[in-house]
Amino acid sequence: MSLVMVVIGLNALLTVGSLAFACLAWRSASRRRAEAGSLAAEIRPLREDADRQSAALREEVLRQFATLSTMVGERLTEFSGAIKSSSENLSDSQGKKLGETNLAVAQLAEKLEKQQVEGRNAMTVSLDKIRESIAASLETLRKENEAKLEQMRLTVDEKLQGTLEKRLGESFKLVSERLETVHKGLGEMQALAIGVGDLKRVLTNVKSRGGWAEVQLGGLLDDMLTPEQFARNVAIPHGSTTFVEYAVKLPGHDAGTPCLVPIDAKFPNEDYERLLAAQELGDPAAVETAAIILEKTLRGEAQRIQKYIHPPETTNFAIMYLPTEGLFAEAIRRPGLMTELQTKWRVNLTGPTTLAAVLSSLRMGFTTLTIQKRSSEVWKVLGEAKAEFGRYGDVWDKVSKQLDAAQKTVEATRVRTRAVERKLRDVEAPEGSPQLVSLDGRILGAPADDDPEALEASGA
Repeated sequence: MSLVMVVIGLNALLTVGSLAFACLAWRSASRRRAEAGSLAAEIRPLREDADRQSAALREEVLRQFATLSTMVGERLTEFSGAIKSSSENLSDSQGKKLGETNLAVAQLAEKLEKQQVEGRNAMTVSLDKIRESIAASLETLRKENEAKLEQMRLTVDEKLQGTLEKRLGESFKLVSERLETVHKGLGEMQALAIGVGDLKRVLTNVKSRGGWAEVQLGGLLDDMLTPEQFARNVAIPHGSTTFVEYAVKLPGHDAGTPCLVPIDAKFPNEDYERLLAAQELGDPAAVETAAIILEKTLRGEAQRIQKYIHPPETTNFAIMYLPTEGLFAEAIRRPGLMTELQTKWRVNLTGPTTLAAVLSSLRMGFTTLTIQKRSSEVWKVLGEAKAEFGRYGDVWDKVSKQLDAAQKTVEATRVRTRAVERKLRDVEAPEGSPQLVSLDGRILGAPADDDPEALEASGA
């Protein structure tokens, strides 16, 4: 029995040794595979081959171990049978079996060692091939990378050159366009300077300046009013040789005759320019002197405009139009000037922005007066209509009385007709003679619906 245990112990030791050797071989192969893991894309097929070889080796070891275990079991069974059958042959049988077992173990150990040597040699060859393949792949990869980097460098240089040339071309084009725009602007500024010079020459001439103010006033009136609401170069008074530049037509006292508002444009540009020059110099004395001269000019113009005021053909005031807001502002800034022009010469000052408001207020006022006048006429017509409506009611009362009398007469006639019918009720008409019809549509001689005696007699 102890011999059997020894054999089993030896078999276990051999098995553990084989497993330890296989594990060492597997660890060695795993470590080498880990060293080649950085190049997984190229090494993976070789590693899988090594794994397959290791797996085959493990399977072969396990298969040999299973065979050995089976043989040991069979031998133990035979040993047990031999012990039971004959204790005398136990020693020989055990020696024989032990020799066979030792021989099998020795053969197995030799086979395993041979297989391990072959596996190590095959793995060494495989690793050498892997190293050579990796080195070749790395060299090829390096050359390809160098070629691609060179190609990329050439492409980048080409694109940078093209982009630089394109940007420079666009910049030069933009600069050329800007220079052309600047040149065009200079041309426009020169043309504007020429126009300003022409305008200055126009404003220097008194007659041309007055014509410009008159044209501006006409443009404003065209924008604010219809052609039927104002007139140009109107003779005031009618039939005279005194003409006002513009006259706005407002509702008059008579329906067909308008009331005119004289408007005359004045532009004392020299006095206004003198005042502006004094203000720019900052000389209070010169400013006051220029302002006094401007006031004197405006008073003279207002005195000349006064001749256009002829009520009731015109309003009891006229309008002086100043064509610039600056001139109008200077005029209304002078203390007492507008009040003096309105009270002494009945002339109102207006500028480009206040003209529309003044005309609108005047038109609203005259429209209100016309409405009041029309309202009195309407009240008069309503009074006459009220009186006529009273007389119309009296006539209706008379008609009502006459209709009542006629109705009473008709009722009396109806009563008399019924009395005649009752008298003629018993009279029989010959056969074939026409029937007499009463006024209410009944046949004479027929019993009436409201006569009970006649209905009873006819029923009997």
